[in-house]
Amino acid sequence: MLKKLWLTFAQAVAIGLALTFVVATLRPEWLPSKLARSPAGQAQPASPVARDATASGAPILSYADAAARAIPAVVNIYTSKAGRAIPPDHPYLNDPLLRRFFGDPQRSQPTSSLGSGVVVSKDGLILTNHHVIEGADGIEVLLSDGRRSAASLVGSDPESDLAVLRVELPDLAPIELGEAEQARIGDVVLAIGNPFGVGQTVTMGIISALGRTQLGINTFENFIQTDAAINPGNSGGALVDTHGRLLGINTAIYSRTGGSLGIGFAIPVSTARNVMDQIVRNGSVVRGYIGVEPQDVTPELAQAFKLPRKDGAIIAGVMRGGPADKAGVRAGDILVEVEGKAIPNTATMLNVIAQLAPGASSRFTFVRDGKEIDLPITVGKRPKPGGRAAE
Repeated sequence: MLKKLWLTFAQAVAIGLALTFVVATLRPEWLPSKLARSPAGQAQPASPVARDATASGAPILSYADAAARAIPAVVNIYTSKAGRAIPPDHPYLNDPLLRRFFGDPQRSQPTSSLGSGVVVSKDGLILTNHHVIEGADGIEVLLSDGRRSAASLVGSDPESDLAVLRVELPDLAPIELGEAEQARIGDVVLAIGNPFGVGQTVTMGIISALGRTQLGINTFENFIQTDAAINPGNSGGALVDTHGRLLGINTAIYSRTGGSLGIGFAIPVSTARNVMDQIVRNGSVVRGYIGVEPQDVTPELAQAFKLPRKDGAIIAGVMRGGPADKAGVRAGDILVEVEGKAIPNTATMLNVIAQLAPGASSRFTFVRDGKEIDLPITVGKRPKPGGRAAE
């Protein structure tokens, strides 16, 4: 009896599988999506594109809308710089061969460079990189609609590599600012700029990492890393999300050839907005400063000197008469917190202290002789770059 039932069951399963195979081959639309087969006969998984859906539930099949929203705000930047004339008493001036082949060496030869920028306000404010306009005698911008205009420099900040320009043009289309803090590793992003001077170009990639520091690019670093193709000329351009909102200002690439290797870095829009607001309001960026020479606490350093912690910033030197010196900070102290914010390394320390208001008293927590101590420090104003021995 059991044997007969088993044979009946086996036959029913075989017939069911055969019918499923026939329907999947000839009429796959009759089957649920999970059972539908690809032309190769393999089960077809749910599409990643279908999972990346908009709020309305429609799949994102193209990023053309995001690009269209951002492109009008991205400009090409052309800078010019007059060359240096040879001094009148230079011996080469008396060489007739030099004059014959190279012309008059006293005549100044202009040079030019290019980069990108992003319109962020209707009154003509443009964000770009400091290194794009550094030393320029003239700045011109080219909009995506073909209009050209001279631009004036509102101000720049070498330590964050940001600059603010202004153009006097009507009907500008500023970009919408996004929330870099909400960005996640793996999010799709678009890079828009003018690589190699070929014209405005859009590339696509993902966010590869967040909070990149200690790269040696800027004094203050908190980069978004992306594999969207960024090349020379993209500097100062826009890194946008899939809604066309600005997430960052493209700034640098890691490359051994000069071209994109899939490792690019952008300054988060939150940093760019803060720097821009200060430049527009004050003409420069004002940062906090306590006058110390910091060094990372590495595991090797902690083991060698038997330090109580393997993170933080060790104070290697204290500027005499500076805010930290007046508060009683000593060389060898380990800074672990500022106003309750953990300090794992010197990069975090610089960024946190820079955000403190000069003249205000802030609580700093140090480890000294194995014990934590709190010291109130009246924060000073960070000096301008150049001739500075401590942070």
